[in-house]
Amino acid sequence: MTGICRTALMAHPIRVTPDRVEAYRVELPPGQPADLRTHPGPVTGYVERGRIALERDGQPVRELRPGDVFFEPAGETIRRFDNLPGTETATFVAFYLLCGSQPLIQPIQ
Repeated sequence: MTGICRTALMAHPIRVTPDRVEAYRVELPPGQPADLRTHPGPVTGYVERGRIALERDGQPVRELRPGDVFFEPAGETIRRFDNLPGTETATFVAFYLLCGSQPLIQPIQ
């Protein structure tokens, strides 16, 4: 087909065999922090609106803006996924690769 353009945004190996994928559009109110957590399966997604601070365990904080993609490996501690202060709701789409009855998120107390 002509006219179709594919631009690679991310490639990351996964070490699980999921039996389903769940996709969610998530809205974070202005300045909203997310809880410390892990995911039982890997998560990938992209930012639609706003600015988000992502900090994976052992990695520097990364600022995500509209059009940016992200990856969170299974079992890795996510220290921050926060809507940066401002007046705009941050919106992102996340794809969760899951097995069996795994939950999307596992909070860390």
